[in-house]
Amino acid sequence: MEQTITFHIEDFEGPLDLLLHLVSQNKMNLYDIEIVSLIDQYVSIVNSLPVYQMESASEFIEMAARLVQMKSFFLLPKSEEAERMKQELTGLLVEYNVCKEVAARLRDLTRDLYTAVREPEAVELDNEYSLRHDAALLVQAYDAIQGRSRAKPQPRPEQFEPLTTAPIVSVTSRIIHVLRGLMTGRLSRLRQLFSRDASRSQAVATFLAVLELVRAGRVSIGEDESLQVQQTDRHARRAR
Repeated sequence: MEQTITFHIEDFEGPLDLLLHLVSQNKMNLYDIEIVSLIDQYVSIVNSLPVYQMESASEFIEMAARLVQMKSFFLLPKSEEAERMKQELTGLLVEYNVCKEVAARLRDLTRDLYTAVREPEAVELDNEYSLRHDAALLVQAYDAIQGRSRAKPQPRPEQFEPLTTAPIVSVTSRIIHVLRGLMTGRLSRLRQLFSRDASRSQAVATFLAVLELVRAGRVSIGEDESLQVQQTDRHARRAR
């Protein structure tokens, strides 16, 4: 004769607590649960919930949905997903059962303990700052709070002198220099165009000049950094 289920959701702390109680009520082995029977009983309890309890029992309903999904996998002839879900549920119930046993033991250990508490004593706070600091340190701390960690010194005119007095080297003049060197045979390698003694402006202008000559197809650069004048410039050199 099938046992009538008369449990109420309010009697349990959560869905695992209800499942664990069903396992105990049906005298099942926790490590080998009759999963389909357990699912049917759990879903029957959840379905008996009145409408006004649906929102407060949402976690029980969520577990019911998971169990129904698990049961659908068990209806298949062979389902690895069903075994995986069963092992996962068994693990959760075993862990929850251990936690309940530990909680019960702790409750028994503290049952006869007497705990007394009292109001905290009022402590008078001394708001006077007694430390002494150097005045410069206080100014530095104040500037840091205000976002002025350190005043930046104004730049001196002589600092701009290297920029204002630097010679201006045009890219056009360096293009002429490169072509003339290639036509006369003085230049044959890319590295010959750059030297450590040259200024930064001259190095940048030379680099841009080479790029412009390569882009225009007047000069080509080999894999060994050799510079070669294209055919049009060779004819111009012979014409001269």
